[in-house]
Amino acid sequence: MRFIFLSFFVIISLAPALFAQEALPDLVRRIKPSAVAIETFNARGDKLTRGSGFFIGPNRIITNRHVIDGAFKAEIHLSNGSTYPVKGVLAIDGEGDIALLQVDVPMLGVNPLSLVRTSPQEGESIVVIGNPFGFEGSVSNGIVSAVRDIPNYGRIIQITAPISPGSSGSPVVNMSGQLVGVATLQLTDGQSLNFAVPSERVAQLQAGSLTSFAEIVSSSRRNKRAAAEQFYGKGLGFLSHDDWTRALPLFERAVDIDADYAEAWYQVSYCNGMLGRHNEALRASRQVIRLKPDWPEPHVNMGHAYSRLGQFQDAINSYKQALRLDPYNADVQFAIGVVYGKWNKPDDEILAYRKAITLNPEHAGAYERLGLTYFRSSKFKEAAAAFDQLRMLKPGEAKASNYLGEAYLKLNKLDESIEAFKQATRLKPDFGAAYYNMALGYLALGDRDSALIQYNILKAIDGDLAEKLFSLINPE
Repeated sequence: MRFIFLSFFVIISLAPALFAQEALPDLVRRIKPSAVAIETFNARGDKLTRGSGFFIGPNRIITNRHVIDGAFKAEIHLSNGSTYPVKGVLAIDGEGDIALLQVDVPMLGVNPLSLVRTSPQEGESIVVIGNPFGFEGSVSNGIVSAVRDIPNYGRIIQITAPISPGSSGSPVVNMSGQLVGVATLQLTDGQSLNFAVPSERVAQLQAGSLTSFAEIVSSSRRNKRAAAEQFYGKGLGFLSHDDWTRALPLFERAVDIDADYAEAWYQVSYCNGMLGRHNEALRASRQVIRLKPDWPEPHVNMGHAYSRLGQFQDAINSYKQALRLDPYNADVQFAIGVVYGKWNKPDDEILAYRKAITLNPEHAGAYERLGLTYFRSSKFKEAAAAFDQLRMLKPGEAKASNYLGEAYLKLNKLDESIEAFKQATRLKPDFGAAYYNMALGYLALGDRDSALIQYNILKAIDGDLAEKLFSLINPE
């Protein structure tokens, strides 16, 4: 597996779409002047790297942080052939691999790209304009193939448009000409996986005082964080693909370089947890807490680890500490309920789910677990109420209707139960349990013929359930 660092920002604005969708040639002609090639040089004036960037405002250019690493000087090349020096750096987001540069360029014919505040949808068409292998202004197109959420980082976007060396910092735009990303990372392992960092990170950049490249180099040499961020960024690429095995050593390398890198310690904890190494996850989470004691996320990770180790009281204590730091987090309250369920404390479990629902009345998972806990506790009326709420929140989910039907069956509301099971089978025609339960309802009504119809359906879906049902229809 090899890495090609390329940077890819998703920039997004609260305003509605500024442009109607255009034909690809017209779109390219309009946005191409906004893209630039960037060359960097060392202290002797020798060329270091070549990358890409784009205007986001008058004399303001976005590129990747790694494009300017180690550079003492940089220049941009416009699509009209003009070359201008970069004055310096206004802001850097090391983890996002973003840098905001200042130039002094006549803006005639150059329109800064607009930023939009809605994440692109999977399947949406996009265009990338970059400078792969020195071919300035090269165009590639494709689609957004995935939008992934990385814990404690944010979103990262996967695209199919091919990205090559030299395209780091390229603008990625939708078919309305709005910026939706900046080329950020490519993983190559038999197939090309091209990624983007979400645009919120660009919007969050706050321009500071102008800093020279020499000052950036000097600061980076003194600061271990810059080197650690390189490994952190590579780890994110694997993490975005749920490859925790390959991500973990990169985050571990980051904390080896900079032991005070809380975000990297968090990812060490997260990856260990996903790999089932819960004691290692606990150790890493303690490092995060040492560095950021007011940060709730490591306490949540500790709760998850303790829960999986069967240390339920420690898990509850960790989650409660997270709630003290973030009192309105319904997911943490839900996690407390899950632990009480494992601990066989149904009353505490029910209370936790109810608190989660109070914090988030649309928490479908809490309604589902609440209904199941009521059902196991033979509180069928309360279970039916919870499952009815679940069905309203997830009207297309068959299991919600089946749950509701089971509760009605226990309450001897036979007509309501049969209708709920019918809805479950309409939503999922191969839902064997719903056909079986429907037959139970018919048998309770004394309607053996209708129960036989469900048996005949079940024979083609679930032989075991069909055999079980047959013995109920034809008792010896």
